[in-house]
Amino acid sequence: MSNVERDYHVVVNAEQQYSIWLADRDIPAGWSEAGFSGPKDACLEHISEVWTDMRPLSLRARTEAREVSRETSP
Repeated sequence: MSNVERDYHVVVNAEQQYSIWLADRDIPAGWSEAGFSGPKDACLEHISEVWTDMRPLSLRARTEAREVSRETSP
């Protein structure tokens, strides 16, 4: 095993779920760069700061729509 520290990209998908991907590899379909790169630990720390709601975007949207509906229902 090498002790060389590798760089990663923080990536995000359409459901606003985050992951890391090796910087020297093509980002897989369905994912895009989230604007942060660096060592693995730094990328994971960044994700823990920005990904505060683990629910997929579609689930959050449905939940919020139900809450608004309840608030506006007589």
